[in-house]
Amino acid sequence: MTDENIYAGLTQLGATSAIPAAPEQAVLERVQNPQGDSRYMVRFTAPEFTSLCPMTGQPDFAHLVIDYVPGDWLVESKSLKLYLTSFRNHGAFHEDCTVAIGRRLVDLLEPAWLRIGGYWYPRGGIPIDVFWQTGAAPKDVWIPDQGVPGYRGRG
Repeated sequence: MTDENIYAGLTQLGATSAIPAAPEQAVLERVQNPQGDSRYMVRFTAPEFTSLCPMTGQPDFAHLVIDYVPGDWLVESKSLKLYLTSFRNHGAFHEDCTVAIGRRLVDLLEPAWLRIGGYWYPRGGIPIDVFWQTGAAPKDVWIPDQGVPGYRGRG
């Protein structure tokens, strides 16, 4: 298998791409895992994730950490960035945003395992952290702690 073959179907990488108006309009792309015979973990960190409160329209901010053990597919990172950015004008509660992102990635990638931690900054004085995963972490793969401390304010 050559690199040209696994990347041939990508439509956003290397091209100017508009930010999708909504998560449902975002195109998430995947590529074949060239190391599919090896078990390993991939981590994406989005420390400046933004969405909107569905009730007030005020911005909400989170630090997202997405960990997954790939199967046959990897997510193409530019398409993931565009997908996550599409939430900036999307109204949804913290729990909905976090779990919806995890589920969409699972549907696309069919990973051996995936977890997402949404570490949301306070609104109304209360930070909300949301955690979702597909099942127990695999025992044969190093799964480090997500490394995001609980919110401490000025601390």
